[in-house]
Amino acid sequence: MHVQSQHIACLLASIPLAVGAVGAVRAADDPRTDLLSFAQGALPVQILGGEAYKVRDDHALAMIDGDVQGFVFASRAPADARVEFVYRLPAATTFDRLAVPNVLETPSPSQTFVREVEVLGSAEGPDGPFAPLGSASLATHAGKGEVTELTMTEPRAVRWVKLRLGGGIDVQRDAMFYEFSEIIGNGEQESVPLSDAFSGAWKGKGVKLTLAQDGAVVSGCYDANGDLAGTVDGNVLRARGISPDDGIESLFVLMVHDGALAGVRSSNGAPFRRYDGEPVTDAGTRCAAPAPPALGCGAVIHALRFDYDSDVLRPESAPVLDALADGLRSAGAARIAIEGHTSGEGSDAYNRALSERRAAAVVAALVERGIAAPRLSAVGRGEAAPIASNDDEAGRSLNRRVEVRCGE
Repeated sequence: MHVQSQHIACLLASIPLAVGAVGAVRAADDPRTDLLSFAQGALPVQILGGEAYKVRDDHALAMIDGDVQGFVFASRAPADARVEFVYRLPAATTFDRLAVPNVLETPSPSQTFVREVEVLGSAEGPDGPFAPLGSASLATHAGKGEVTELTMTEPRAVRWVKLRLGGGIDVQRDAMFYEFSEIIGNGEQESVPLSDAFSGAWKGKGVKLTLAQDGAVVSGCYDANGDLAGTVDGNVLRARGISPDDGIESLFVLMVHDGALAGVRSSNGAPFRRYDGEPVTDAGTRCAAPAPPALGCGAVIHALRFDYDSDVLRPESAPVLDALADGLRSAGAARIAIEGHTSGEGSDAYNRALSERRAAAVVAALVERGIAAPRLSAVGRGEAAPIASNDDEAGRSLNRRVEVRCGE
């Protein structure tokens, strides 16, 4: 992932962390998409002040992976230690809410949750200048399912976010293990330009991947002989793969930045794990040149965008709809069901109705593109058929999809 790690403890000690901003504690009930998450295109690019405390790249990713469970990110650090994480956003973003979930203490005299949290933003670059966006002094939650809302400053559009952490809620020793859970960010984001970086080959620890991209559609091979297909939404590729040897399914959420692959993968329903690789000429997969990407019968599409809580298709969905119409026009299937699927937030009845409206909107768009209306039907499945866990944003982003099922 190429996160730069620099030990600048002396410098950080001279930068005061915002103190005294005590955020409100409430139930975690904001249903909007977390824009400060890896699955929505945020990417860790820098760690400051963490080298001496064994802060790693995967800690930077875990803070924006959408999993609200706590984890240790700094080992044997003093109470005055300050660690900063810098994230690159896919497009200009204006946050109106920042929050920290599950502030829970582990019963250990050597381990405690971070106390002081400050979020800053920059519109110019990863080195700033940064201006405050929100801050809070955390206290332990009464139980799971609560969040502390950061006290927000005046909203501003930013492309880089700096998360600054320091201190601990219950410091009992000179050197402590510090925990954090997740930083959540809601607001408005400009449209993310479609990335064209998903053609090539990458190799890394546990990574062999060859991809071909045509617009928003991607095909490829992974491991020795797994077949992969997916779609690109902005700068994020979401894909599914099947191993022909054992039929095991793998799910991918991937980005390419400066040529390098950064992502997560889940196989056979296991938790998502890091999946990073460097560009190579030959990754060692069986397909040096994957089959041409195409949409049509059997497609699973993650690149159709709708307005928030709405069935209105956004303009950036047009190329995907064009490609789908081209594929269905030549398919010859007598019956084509467009299935809408959601993640697990909200009630089942509401999600089912929303997914049906969205499926109907896709049907209408296909009819406009020349697909005969009697061949098409819209089905809303809601949250009833997830393909991934709803416990983190990577899984939730894969569950929000449209599937195309054809019959005679």
